[in-house]
Amino acid sequence: MKRTFSIGVAVVALAVALGGLAVAQAPKSAPTPPPKPPAPTQYATATFAGGCFWCTEADFDKVDGVISTTSGYIGGTVANPTYEQVSAGRTGHTEAVQVVFDPARVSYARLVEYFWRTIDPTTANRQFCDAGSQYRSGIFTHDAEQLRIVQASKAALEKSKPFREPIVTEIAPATMFYPAEDYHQDYYQKNPVRYRYYRNGCGRDARLKSLWGELPKP
Repeated sequence: MKRTFSIGVAVVALAVALGGLAVAQAPKSAPTPPPKPPAPTQYATATFAGGCFWCTEADFDKVDGVISTTSGYIGGTVANPTYEQVSAGRTGHTEAVQVVFDPARVSYARLVEYFWRTIDPTTANRQFCDAGSQYRSGIFTHDAEQLRIVQASKAALEKSKPFREPIVTEIAPATMFYPAEDYHQDYYQKNPVRYRYYRNGCGRDARLKSLWGELPKP
C-alpha cells in the first residue's frame, strides 16, 4: 500500500510539474500590430477638349495637383479611332485630354475655371487655326456634381460678359475616351521646337490674350 500510494503521489506531482512547465512555456501573445496608414488620396478624373490636344495637355501639366494628362479622343461613334480617322472628321470625336488630379490639392471647379481661359469658347467646330468638329471645345463631365459645377461656372462667365459672343463650348456627359497614339503623348516635351512653332503659328496665345486680357495662370 505504501508503494502504491508513493507511485500515485509521484504521478500527481509529475502532472502538476508538467502543467506548470506548459504554462511557463506557453508562447506570449503577439504584440498588437500598429494601425494601418491611411488610404492613399483618391484621385479624380476630368476631361476637357480644347482644340489641339498637344496644347491642352501642355496647359494642364502646369497645374499643381494634376497627376497626369492623356491626349485622346471622345464624343464619337467609332470604336478605337485612329488619328487619321479623327483628323479627317469621319468619327464624330473631338481631340481631348483626360486629366487625373488630386482633389486635396486642386478642385474640379478650379480646373474648369482654368480651362475656360485656355480656349476660345465663342467659336463652334474650331479652335484657333484648327477647323472642324474634331477640334470643337468641350467639357465632358463624369458625374452629377461635375455637371453642376460646370453649369454654374458657365452661368457666372456669361453673367460677367468678358466678351460679346455667346459661349458655344459643348457640355456633355463623358463617354468612352480613347487614348491617342503614343507619339501624341507629351508631344510638347518630345518635340519642343515643333510644338512651339505650331502653337505660335496657330495664334493660340495671341487669341487668348485678346479674349481674356492675359494668358491663363495655372
